[in-house]
Amino acid sequence: MSNSEQLREKIRTATERREELARQLADPKVIGDPDSLRKVAREHAGLERIAEVGSELFKLDDELAQARELAEGADEELAELARSEIEELRGRIAGLETEARDLLVPSDPLDDRDAVIEIRAGTGGDEAGLFAGDLYRMYSRFADRRNWRVEVLSTSEGVLGGLKEIVFLVRGKNAYGTLRYESGVHRVQRVPETESQGRIHTSAATVAVLPEAEEVDVEINPEDLKIDVFRSSGPGGQSVNTTDSAVRITHEPTGLVVSCQDEKSQHKNKARAMKVLRSRLLDMKVAEQEAERARERRTQIGTGDRSAKIRTYNFPQSRVTDHRINLTVHRLQEILDGELDELVSELRMARREERLSA
Repeated sequence: MSNSEQLREKIRTATERREELARQLADPKVIGDPDSLRKVAREHAGLERIAEVGSELFKLDDELAQARELAEGADEELAELARSEIEELRGRIAGLETEARDLLVPSDPLDDRDAVIEIRAGTGGDEAGLFAGDLYRMYSRFADRRNWRVEVLSTSEGVLGGLKEIVFLVRGKNAYGTLRYESGVHRVQRVPETESQGRIHTSAATVAVLPEAEEVDVEINPEDLKIDVFRSSGPGGQSVNTTDSAVRITHEPTGLVVSCQDEKSQHKNKARAMKVLRSRLLDMKVAEQEAERARERRTQIGTGDRSAKIRTYNFPQSRVTDHRINLTVHRLQEILDGELDELVSELRMARREERLSA
């Protein structure tokens, strides 16, 4: 069987699977089980484009076969038209075959999850906190451009309007799959507002993008949790600062600690902290899997290494450089305004090429 025939067989298999999933979506047992319904619906949606490409590809195959018959006919004028059509059809078929191969690369089942993003000021003092705030605004504006929703889960404010730390949830189609390669150390080179002599300083902030975890993803034993409540600090209303509404959860087997104090309700803060804890635990599992893959083959991105410097934002040169794929663009202000599409697209393409070559 040729590569072309193998590709079409895979498309048929994927299309048959989509039809099977469509039947499951109408099954009362699946409809009555939210977890099963969500899982089936995700897989069904993921196969939709493959089915569309396959339908168009098979249609063009039929048209190509008909054109070849005409090209061998006795009518020379008609045969010439058919030969011209054959060339056009071959080009369209080649394009669809390329798209189909990309679509058939196994996708990460977590890609269509919502994303939990944590940004923390790193080296650089107050300037690092200001940069952390810039990164939060950048991702918020990117989300707005895609009609995604942003929900702040926890904040710790710095000075001069900066942020020591912020944790927020991005809800939208393929939010995690789109933003997952933003994890790592982001470095900024600019003259701080507090610098009187115009010297350029280098500061940094770390970004961690986690898949939002569902309860079925991570099993947490309540006995493994140490839960402390305390009085909130920082800006807020009277009830925020005078009641024990803040919550700190320690997962003792891993040492992970999550605090949340933004809500007036202790129960809401606990729920938010548990959401972040689940996502961190799921991210640890993902990072372990990525590390295993990295041992098997050298990868540029997607290893889960949070300590790696991934991007530099240079203000004097209006330059943004992603060090993993050696991409430099001179549109710094537009990128900080949320125009991340080029960077996101190039990173996802590089990751796809890695998976295709694996």
